[in-house]
Amino acid sequence: QVQLVESGGGLVQPGGSLRFSCSASGFSFSTYYMSWVCRAPGKGLEWIGDIDSGGGSTNYADSKKGRFAISRDNAKNTLYLQMNSLKSEDTALYYCARRDANYNYAMDSWGQGTQVTVSS
Repeated sequence: QVQLVESGGGLVQPGGSLRFSCSASGFSFSTYYMSWVCRAPGKGLEWIGDIDSGGGSTNYADSKKGRFAISRDNAKNTLYLQMNSLKSEDTALYYCARRDANYNYAMDSWGQGTQVTVSS
């Protein structure tokens, strides 16, 4: 079955950086758009950004633009999220999600999430 497993979370100081990975299996990873989404304490889900199937085009939320970067390595079935200049408000659970092009690009499969805590 479809599996998405995030890794790379942890504790980081403000201004620091982290790189998350999302390892995909059980489907043709290279044919799917992918997204990163987060849920911060006391808030709902927030869309971070997405990437097309080939990795040549990305889109980001305004709050993340310039600090976060999404990439992918289709040969390794892996999605990445590079996070720089981290702020306390970036503290959240981060999910990767598969997008279904046949259903208005709905996020039909999600990983279990990986936690980042930004604190001094």
